[in-house]
Amino acid sequence: MEATPNLWIIPLLPLAGAAINGFFGPREHKSSGQLPVASGQHGHTAGHGHEGSHDLPARGFVHSVAIGSVALAFLYAVYLFFTVTFEHPIVERVGTWIIAGKFDAGFSFYLDPLSMIMTLVVSGVGMLIHIYSAGYMAHEGGYYRYFCYLNLFTFFMLTLVLAGNYLLLFVGWEGVGLCSYLLIGFWFKKKSASDAGKKAFLVNRIGDFGFILALILMFGVAGSLDFEKVFAAVGRLGVEPVAGVLTAICLLLLVGATGKSAQIPLYVWLPDAMEGPTPVSALIHAATMVTAGVYMTARSALLFERAPVALSTVAVVGCLTALFAASIGLVQNDIKRVLAYSTVSQLGYMFLGCGVAAFSAGIFHLMTHAFFKALLFLGSGSVIHAMAGQQDMRHMGGLKSKISITYWTFFIGCLAIAGVPPFAGFFSKDEILWKAYSGGHTTLWGLGMLTAAMTAFYMFRLFFMTFHGEHRSEEASDAHESPPSMTGVLVTLAVLSIIGGLVGIPHAWGGENRIEKFLEPAFGVHETGLTPVALTEHVADVGTERLFSLWAVLAGIAGITLAWFLYVARPRLTEELAQSFSRIHKTLLNKYYVDEIYQTLIVNPLVSVSRSLLWQVVDVGVIDGAANGLAGSARGFGGWARRLQSGHIRSYATWVLLGAVFVLFFMGVLWAK
Repeated sequence: MEATPNLWIIPLLPLAGAAINGFFGPREHKSSGQLPVASGQHGHTAGHGHEGSHDLPARGFVHSVAIGSVALAFLYAVYLFFTVTFEHPIVERVGTWIIAGKFDAGFSFYLDPLSMIMTLVVSGVGMLIHIYSAGYMAHEGGYYRYFCYLNLFTFFMLTLVLAGNYLLLFVGWEGVGLCSYLLIGFWFKKKSASDAGKKAFLVNRIGDFGFILALILMFGVAGSLDFEKVFAAVGRLGVEPVAGVLTAICLLLLVGATGKSAQIPLYVWLPDAMEGPTPVSALIHAATMVTAGVYMTARSALLFERAPVALSTVAVVGCLTALFAASIGLVQNDIKRVLAYSTVSQLGYMFLGCGVAAFSAGIFHLMTHAFFKALLFLGSGSVIHAMAGQQDMRHMGGLKSKISITYWTFFIGCLAIAGVPPFAGFFSKDEILWKAYSGGHTTLWGLGMLTAAMTAFYMFRLFFMTFHGEHRSEEASDAHESPPSMTGVLVTLAVLSIIGGLVGIPHAWGGENRIEKFLEPAFGVHETGLTPVALTEHVADVGTERLFSLWAVLAGIAGITLAWFLYVARPRLTEELAQSFSRIHKTLLNKYYVDEIYQTLIVNPLVSVSRSLLWQVVDVGVIDGAANGLAGSARGFGGWARRLQSGHIRSYATWVLLGAVFVLFFMGVLWAK
């Protein structure tokens, strides 16, 4: 066991940033002579409010603290990456948390290749989003509160990925859920934003219920929630040929993952999460919350590979989610909503990778997706900034010449997500598809290929509608490039989207797939000496793998070509097709009416029962009735007793005489006995 490298420093730094801004941010604003206007008063875009023009020194203090704390965490993570060997996990127990009988949960941190990659992604991409936010939110109210929440979000996510036991992981899990609620509803005076925040919070509580049940069962099996003890206990068990307790644990973990990582059927909160500021959308969709479910599934690989029924369920759920969300993204017109459904779809790819036991491929795609999805969301923020808050792509067009840096960086992001080589998304997505096919999951591979073509189509539909053609609104003709604090981040993420996949070049293309080798200790042989028994051996000849890679590329090129034909060469044809297939188009535009179905079958009945039974009967009738009844009885008795204090001497003498008679009578009774 290596000496502990003080892992607690990494999450502590953004927590310190959140505390400093939380306590001293308001004072800095007061000392500058002006408090920021409450968020939500303007609440739609950056750069167009008028408040805060006199508190620039205070804002400089706030974002310097926020950015600096995350930057230090990232630099320390980089230092650990180059100085720590990862042959065995490093466990650091900071202190005791809960001891109750045989249950012992400590404040412990766990560093292995998996948590190392997640820490670098969260802190690195999170740092870039913090920098971008300084420019994007420069003229918005609630500035210190925004960065306080952003730092807190980063703290909880780092706690989640570095936790040494499932209980501390669950603390981070709940923490990112809280911060998502605060940040999605940041413009709280805007009803759609506050509703979206509540929706995200409530939907995730459903998934969290499954997670809690899984932890209870896990403790029953392993007698602990520490990773090492759980893995050791599970490692001594065999593969379950049919459903058993491990299958139940894994399926309940999957319920939690479907909530946090927006998979069917709990995906409905994520598209609405775009109601928050665009950097928040980038943080949630690329680096933090939605990746938590994928990470937790990969962290529990030893459990899932001994529960093949649950593992197959993960693959099916992921594949269906990828296809389902991609089909909705084909016709959406809000630029951020297209990207939101794209995130749901790409998360499905990650679950597909984990479900075919290619956990390294799933985490590889998580990493590359963080690069290009952060780029795309922040690029959309630059577009919205240039368009004075307009998010409807039908009012854009012709922005290529207006915002050239945003244009080229966004183009790189689109190529990456479309799987065009040599961009990052090609290597990671192709790895998942290949592992699915070579593992014998041909149907899932076919659906994944179809999703790849659809992804390329809807992303380049967005690209052509936004940047090409003629200006379709006054905002488009007056558009301007974003400040360097924003474009600099876009350029950095564009570079990462180009080179990020090079760490996973497969052997078929002359590479060593370094990321797969790096992750082997996390998914292969642990210090316990236990080896996963159900991981698929993905072996095939090089020529076949190259051929399937070519097909994946052709699927992406087909989607791009179709998007160019419909939205550049023959733009009027799209209206004709929409009219010819109006029912299909309307169904996709309305997202298969899933939200409406949930509202009718679940939300409205629950609200009705809550009002008629829980509120009017239980709360008002029973609880309030009991409390008010006791109060009324006390008030009545007090009113009667008050009459004894009349102030008349004759009345007092009468009561004294009655009292004396009662005492004498009582004494006589006692004497007779």
